[in-house]
Amino acid sequence: MNKKILILFVLYFQIGFSNNKITETQKLFTTAKVWGFLKYYHPNVANGSKDWDEELFKIMPKVKKAQSEETYSKVIEDWIITLGEVDKKSIVEGAKEDYFDKNFNLSWINNDLLISKSLSKRLRFIEENRYHGAPFYIDTTGAGNIFLKNEKFSDLNWSDENYRLLTLFRYWNIIEYFFPYKYLMDNSWDKTLQDMLPDFVLTKSEDDFKVAMHKLTVRLNDSHSSFYYSTSQTNGKTRRFLPVKCVVIDKEMVVSEIMSDTLAKLNDIQIGDVITKVNNKTIEQIITEKRDLVSASNEASYLRNLVFEITTGYKDSIDLEGRRNSAVFKKVIQWTDYNKSHSNELKRKKSEKYKLIDDNIGYVYMGKIYEKEVPEMMSKLNSTKAIILDMRDYPNGTNFEIAKYLNSDVKPFVKYTKPDLSYPGRFIWSKPRLCGTKNANSYKGKIVVLVNELSQSQSEWATMCFQTADNATVIGSQTAGADGNTSSINITNKHEAPFSGIGVYYPDGTETQRVGIIPDIIVKPTVLGIQNKKDEVLERAVLFINEGK
Repeated sequence: MNKKILILFVLYFQIGFSNNKITETQKLFTTAKVWGFLKYYHPNVANGSKDWDEELFKIMPKVKKAQSEETYSKVIEDWIITLGEVDKKSIVEGAKEDYFDKNFNLSWINNDLLISKSLSKRLRFIEENRYHGAPFYIDTTGAGNIFLKNEKFSDLNWSDENYRLLTLFRYWNIIEYFFPYKYLMDNSWDKTLQDMLPDFVLTKSEDDFKVAMHKLTVRLNDSHSSFYYSTSQTNGKTRRFLPVKCVVIDKEMVVSEIMSDTLAKLNDIQIGDVITKVNNKTIEQIITEKRDLVSASNEASYLRNLVFEITTGYKDSIDLEGRRNSAVFKKVIQWTDYNKSHSNELKRKKSEKYKLIDDNIGYVYMGKIYEKEVPEMMSKLNSTKAIILDMRDYPNGTNFEIAKYLNSDVKPFVKYTKPDLSYPGRFIWSKPRLCGTKNANSYKGKIVVLVNELSQSQSEWATMCFQTADNATVIGSQTAGADGNTSSINITNKHEAPFSGIGVYYPDGTETQRVGIIPDIIVKPTVLGIQNKKDEVLERAVLFINEGK
């Protein structure tokens, strides 16, 4: 009886596999994964001997005709057979390598509903006997960032579905195998492919297609990621700005800095003005509506990037509503490029490179100081009781030079994960990198590092270095959570889609991506503080230095 049941079960499974109707999304989803896997794994593809874009175009009509799991699987397996034999190799895995495998997952080869046992076996054989020569389509820089090679972009036709799908498949697989933080995304990368496929199939215009690409990059949850393009949406105009900088506090936007006194006076804008609506939409509405269109690792960097989207644009003017103290205002402001029209004002507004506060506290603006200026600076600040390093901007690569004066000894501060091109999808841990030098005469005062959502990438990485100083404290709020070098990937000749290219961690493996640098003392600006023109983070640092709390 049991034997009969087993036979019936096997027959049912076989009939089910061959007769189940499959959707277009299912077929495209699996085809994208197989195409990318073969691109980087199959010895006769990864060596560049096939026109791999053209191969996709050739197989797509057969994929579209396949109406069952069995038929689809046979189409793919027959296609793989045409690529030529794969020789069995004696691959010795790098026993000495320290692998980071949170991104690595080829389980779909066994679990995908559209992949038969025979096809699964063939794909596993390719994995086990994968290409080990010089990569044809991808390579890494000395730092470990990837860059593309030998991709064809000049013939892209945005109105052709095949080309749209090619672009999606190419980008999706780059992220699948070479993005170090794939495991940290809000949505699995597989789900993103399933969700985004209809957008690429059904789009009717070039601009719509580019919006789809932009939404795709946002799914990385990476403040480094974006999709840069120039389209008919700009109508030939250049990006222009409000003459102010703003921050979001409690779902409202507050003017925090005047970029042009002349333009601000002309438009009657003041520091501390609270903007409640932009073009008849509340800031809260805009925060909700833009989630799919603004790249960010965390909420702090999302709001920062959102402010840039709100306060810049290509139209002639912007409608604002808000309040100044208890008075409500409505106004129309003309966009302008103050970087050109009022550049002299901007130059005057640049702060000093370093100075003394209260006669005995050194303050260093890290966005201005250069390496060659560090020795003189440290000589002048050496007798102070504390040095404040303001990292609320992008620094100029001075952290190692400054650390020589701050650290009494050499200390590890960071380690990386870098892609293993011989086994796509796997990453290798680097040895920890060191900061500082052995220095018996190192600085003896307190070190305070100021951070906020503007602290990104090198700023976060440099802060990690400064945290190894003998008496260091970080004060401020959550940083952008996009550490490490950027890999800039071309999608076409004119469009790029960068992302964080190497994994950056503390020596003990603690993550910085998305989390950012966690301050020892958390301080955020308030509306009242801004209105009173206070730098509350800096004031809190001075209080800590003077009172130790």
